[in-house]
Parts: sequence; C-alpha cells; structure tokens
Amino acid sequence: MPLYALICRDKPGHLDTRTANRQAHLDYVAETGVVTLAGPFLDDAGAMCGSLVVIDVADKAAAEGWAANDPYAKAGLFEDVTIQAWKRVVG
Repeated sequence: MPLYALICRDKPGHLDTRTANRQAHLDYVAETGVVTLAGPFLDDAGAMCGSLVVIDVADKAAAEGWAANDPYAKAGLFEDVTIQAWKRVVG
C-alpha cells in the first residue's frame, strides 16, 4: 500500500495564519496518528511557507479527507495542496 504525500503551499503573506493555527495543526497530527513524516517548507529567508506531510492511510480519498480536516486547511492557509501516492524506498 502506498503512502500519500501532501505538498502544501501557503498563500503569500499568511505566516500569521500559520502561526495562529500551528498548535491545532500539531494536535491534529498527534490525534490522527497517520503521519509518518512532516515538516514545513522554508523560504529563502528561513520563514515557514508550506508543508510536506506524508501520511499512511487506506487510499487517496482518505488522504483528501485528512487534508481537508487539517486545521491549517480549515483556516484557509494553503494556496494549493497536491496529494500524491508515494512509495518509501529509503528511510
């Protein structure tokens, strides 16, 4: 079964939205228990500007549901989200 990579890019100028919802996002990650790898993308200045989240769920529909319920998504943080099946080879 593949994992699913969520590649999320923040709307420009929305660092305050990210910061305000960070704890709720981290709580969601912990509560759902499906995240195998995650972290923010950084811009050239080192500020958070997106997320990479790899989740272990049954199918793409479940990945889409997880992504839609992420507090970051509910807060309108993301400019776009790509969900791609992913096969772990190393690590």
